[in-house]
Amino acid sequence: MEFFKQNTNIDFMAQRKWAAILSIVLFLLSIASLGAKGLDWGLDFTGGTQIQLSYQAPANLVEVRNNLEKAGFPEAVVMSYGTSHDVLVSLTPKDKSSDKMDEKAQAEMVKQVLAALPNAKMDQVNYIGPQVGKEMASKGLIAIVVALLGTMVYIAFRFDLRFAIGSTVALVHDPVIILGIFSFFDVEFNLIALAAVLTVIGYSLNDTIVIFDRVRENFRKMRKADALDVMNQSINQTLSRTIMTSVVTLMVVLALFFLGGSLLHGFALALIIGIVVGTYSSIYVAGSLTIALGLTRQHLTPQSKMVDERP
Repeated sequence: MEFFKQNTNIDFMAQRKWAAILSIVLFLLSIASLGAKGLDWGLDFTGGTQIQLSYQAPANLVEVRNNLEKAGFPEAVVMSYGTSHDVLVSLTPKDKSSDKMDEKAQAEMVKQVLAALPNAKMDQVNYIGPQVGKEMASKGLIAIVVALLGTMVYIAFRFDLRFAIGSTVALVHDPVIILGIFSFFDVEFNLIALAAVLTVIGYSLNDTIVIFDRVRENFRKMRKADALDVMNQSINQTLSRTIMTSVVTLMVVLALFFLGGSLLHGFALALIIGIVVGTYSSIYVAGSLTIALGLTRQHLTPQSKMVDERP
């Protein structure tokens, strides 16, 4: 099954200058939003309070969220754990800039929660310190940097240094735009959203490698074509596969976004943005930048060696 015929001849590279302007604008706006507003860090990074509650009857999570919102906890994360009678309520501190949470303030917060949920019985209260959150944030950042460096080294050995630079810039481009959108719209960023960002890096890389592999193959087949024509032809040849993969994945992620509940909202949103931006960047960031760096046939085709047949 194909969305596009194999003989499509869309001139993608004709719009590469406009695409570059769009990418630079989005990237700079994302950096500006992150610098001005920062991210709305979740409980995993800021620290906070987790209250384990139990009900005699199966808990109505929607009602629990509504009651907590009326009590002044609109950002409370409510989810079932164990059985349908057990509920876990996660609360971030109201002053997220503070490194410590006062014990009296914590006790008052728990008291307000129990007052908002009179039918609930408190089983346990856990306080997650901000030091744990800082450790998680640093490890997450290290994971992204290591992934990018490893990817760049692999592509440089497998293809060419120009491909490595183009793909690495694309892989930086995608998560920065995702984080910028999270920052601008004040969407909570937690470990689940971080997992989605790392997933997007792999997803975008997969599209990029498929196109690069076809470019290398076409350089050997299209003897008289220049680098621009080879890149265009390679993108057209893989277009059906790219669209099919993106659309099918997007359908699943949209189902998670609308039906998965608030716990998966950030995860699904990051994947939706990542699929769209990742598909775009594989063509207009990785591909265009590789051409701009001066890719030629000599960089990918083996050079014939002179053989001295003299005795």
